[in-house]
Amino acid sequence: MSVSEGPEGPEPAERRPDAPDYPVREAARAPSVPALDERLTHCRACPRLVDWREQVAREGRRAYAGWDYWARPVPGFGPDDARLLVVGLAPAAHGGNRTGRMFTGDRSGDVLYAALHRIGLANQPDATHIDDGLRLYGVRVTAPVHCAPPANKPTPEERDTCRAWLAGELRLMRPTVRALVVLGAFGWQAVLPALAAAGWSVPRPRPAFAHGAHVTLVATDGGPDLELFGCYHVSQRNTFTGRLTPTMLTDVLSRAALAAGLRP
Repeated sequence: MSVSEGPEGPEPAERRPDAPDYPVREAARAPSVPALDERLTHCRACPRLVDWREQVAREGRRAYAGWDYWARPVPGFGPDDARLLVVGLAPAAHGGNRTGRMFTGDRSGDVLYAALHRIGLANQPDATHIDDGLRLYGVRVTAPVHCAPPANKPTPEERDTCRAWLAGELRLMRPTVRALVVLGAFGWQAVLPALAAAGWSVPRPRPAFAHGAHVTLVATDGGPDLELFGCYHVSQRNTFTGRLTPTMLTDVLSRAALAAGLRP
């Protein structure tokens, strides 16, 4: 068995963070969401994403001169007993990859957290850095890909490699989660296999993505069903052109919050 010297001595090669099966192995062994988050931040299973996130951190951007970039996989954000889960695409190169928190430090996050604040699921509308005091109530924000990808486009292989983290997160949140909002078609395609792996029945043919789509997924083990909602992504392309307006976003999030039992 090949080994590599780590900070605590020799480590089996297949258990190293750059091993292809690191996400599957570590997500399955995580006993809690915080433990899963901690293991996720060490992942180096996708070489292209590792190279990109670290290159962005080295080169930076003039607006963020002197900023110490996070430059690691970005874990989900919000309580681990949330009833509502919001799933995006991946961290932004100069957003989550810089700040270390999902949808933080970029305009997409400005739109999302302002909407959550409007419906009472966040204590403030702004998300600028990891210590800005933002708190979420009953909702957690995550993604199917946890590293910033070049051109905001992870490959199918990277999406599939990272899926174990989302499936593990869903498995650990099964006792409480009742609704899920997926932002964008890529996230929709990525989340359906993770939902199936975590214990919900996904119809065949798979439900198509659409803004405002709503599908009830039946639990495969007799547990609670899950209400799945689709929403256009909060990208600048969508929000600047009016394809996704604040009213449209608030409507989907409000419907999902109601289905999750977070609103009367």
